[in-house]
This record gives sequence, C-alpha cells and structure tokens, in this order.
Amino acid sequence: MNIKNKLRDYFPALTHKNFRYFWLGSIVSLIGTWMQNTGQSWLVLTLTNSPFKLSLVNALQFTPVLLFSLFAGAVIDKLPKKKILVFTQSAMMILALILALLVFTNKVQYWHILILATLLGCANTLDMPTRQSFMIELVGKDNLLNAIALNSSVFNAARLIGPAISGLMIHILGFTWCFFLNGLSFIPLIYGIYNMKIKNTNSKRNLNKNLFKEVKEGLIYISKNPKIYRTIILIGVVGTFIMNYNVLIPLQAKIVLNESSKGYGYLMSYMGAGSLISAILVAASNKSGSKRNLLYFSALSVSFSLILIGFSKSFILTGFLLFLAGIFNILFSTTANSRVQLNCNDEYRGRVMSIYSLVFAGSTPIGSLITGYISNNFGVSITFMTNGIITICLSLILLVTSFNFKNVKTFK
Repeated sequence: MNIKNKLRDYFPALTHKNFRYFWLGSIVSLIGTWMQNTGQSWLVLTLTNSPFKLSLVNALQFTPVLLFSLFAGAVIDKLPKKKILVFTQSAMMILALILALLVFTNKVQYWHILILATLLGCANTLDMPTRQSFMIELVGKDNLLNAIALNSSVFNAARLIGPAISGLMIHILGFTWCFFLNGLSFIPLIYGIYNMKIKNTNSKRNLNKNLFKEVKEGLIYISKNPKIYRTIILIGVVGTFIMNYNVLIPLQAKIVLNESSKGYGYLMSYMGAGSLISAILVAASNKSGSKRNLLYFSALSVSFSLILIGFSKSFILTGFLLFLAGIFNILFSTTANSRVQLNCNDEYRGRVMSIYSLVFAGSTPIGSLITGYISNNFGVSITFMTNGIITICLSLILLVTSFNFKNVKTFK
C-alpha cells in the first residue's frame, strides 16, 4: 500500500486511465520506432556510404513539418485529437510495413527510402503537435509536467532498448525484422487510443473558419506571450545544431570509431540511458513547473557534451559523453515543453504546439543539411565541435538579449 501511495505521489499522471492507455501503448510503439530509426540510418549508409545522402534522408523526413506545421495546428484545434492520432499512427504503421516488404524482397533502393521518409514526415507533421497538445486532455494541468516527463521516460527507454535490439538484429538477422516489428508495434497504441473515453474539447469551434485567419491568430497569440516565444526561439537554436543525432551518431560510429552496426546501436543506447534517467528524475521531483535558468543551463550543457565528443577517438569515452548529452538533452526538451504548455490557453494549444513542433522538428532539415555539408568537407569531429560552439554562442546571445525582449515590437 505504501508503494502504491508513493507511486501516486511521484507519478500522479499514471492515476488517469486514459494516460495509462497512452503510456503503455507508447512503450511498445516507441521501441519499434527507434529500431526503425537505427536500422534505416544504417541501411542508408550500407547502400550509399555517403554522409550527405544520410543527412538528406533525415532532412526530407522533417521537411513536411517545416512546410505544413502552421496549418496542422489550426486543424488540430478544430478536430478531435483522438481521431487524428488513430489516423496518423495507422499511416505510420503502413509505411513501416512497406519498407519491411521492400527489404525482404531485396528491391529496396535509396530513392524508396527518400519517398517513405517524406511520407513519414507528412504523418508526423500532424501526429507530433497532436500528441503534445493531447497530454492536457489526458491528465489536466495539475499533472501535465509529470505526464510530459513520464512520456519522455518512455521515449528514452525506447531509445535505450530499440537501437541495441536493432543493432543486434541487423548483425544476426538483417534489416527486415527491424522494420516489420516496428509496423506491428503500432497496434497496442492504436488499440489504446481507440478505447479512450475523451471529451472533445474542440466541439464548439467553428469548423468553417478561415484556416489562414486561424494561423494568424495563433501567431499573434504567441508573439504576445514572451515566455512562449523566447522558449521557442531557443528550441529553434538547439533543434538546428544539436538535435541531429540520427546523422551525427552513425557517422561517429562508422567513420571515426570504425564500429559495426552493433557498436552504433550501443552508442545510441548510451544516450538513451542518460535520457531515461533524466526523464525519471524530472517526473519524480519537478512538480512545480519549468525554470528559465534550467532551460539555458541544459542547452549549454548538451552543447559542451557535443564539443567534447568532437575530441573523442575512444568508444568508451564517446559512449559516456553521449550518456551525459542524453541527460541534458531530455532536461532541456522536458523543461521547454512544459514551459510552453503551462503558459498556453487551451483555445490556442494545438496551434502553439504546432509552432513548437515546427521549430523543434522542422529546424532539423536545416541542421541535417548543415551537418552533412560540414561532415563531407571538414570531417565528423569538426562537425560535433562546430555545432556545439554555435549553439553555445547563440544561446548566450539569446540569454543576454532576453532581458530586453519586453521592448521588442510584437507580431501584428
């Protein structure tokens, strides 16, 4: 009984039945997703042996987010989020099974992966902000931060487990099973979402209202809320130069450390371990909301970790530094997410979180192409150092100038 009460005290979000459905389904689904992410990156390198072509796949996967997120937010604020998630998760399941079939039949080519990555990006454009804004409907405002941290713990437990399984599976059985099992892993989450009993908070919205007008209203709302737009700017900086692990880590493993797919999987898991520990600690201890200083501290710390990786030629040292990067990475993303959501009105939540997704994930194509270009021309180690230094400089500039942000003219 004491254990049960302690779990309720530390993880109150799990007392909500709908959130348990979502959380447990996500455990299975995200392990499959990380298996595919790891397998796809290694498959591209196997087919092309090109850092730039790998970065192009990553860029195309996030380009739809960059192009369409603004409109996705307006759609999310009109339609039931439950139905949107069933649709997007089903679409992603089909795409994973198509890739598995192409690999199984030995028909897979690089251009196939480009197309599937782009289609996956289209599904994610709608899925990501819907998932983020759905949290408050599952647990309410009081338990929102706890739910975000628990969701992050699932994400990073999957990052710990998925790549390790994927690396071993590629080594022993080949690529097919990574993609096939990912397809099957969507079933528990789709089933859980379908069985949720959620009140449609968008039922009173005017479905015929002009989409462009709704987008403009969302932008005006964000521009008048300094805590939201300052956080989003910092997210853009970190998203562009730091959140390119699907490009950076396989390059470090293959080119700098001369590791096989198994070593690459372990490196991804080191980072996942740090992220998992950080997410659990945030979920268990930080109930009061996000702190501005913590946001900047975590951004600077993950940047320093990347710079140090640039100097590393040791597998063990690289793994340790990725472990630290994982800790600070999840501390940053959880703090940023909760800071935005806790300062947002429900009426604008879908649009605000679509901007969050646009900046967080949509900046990745730009960062991926920059990362690929620097790696091709100056080497992988220089890329790690350069990205870390740029992020530190921009974060410090943003921190210093933020003291005068209240005097900046807002969007009209």
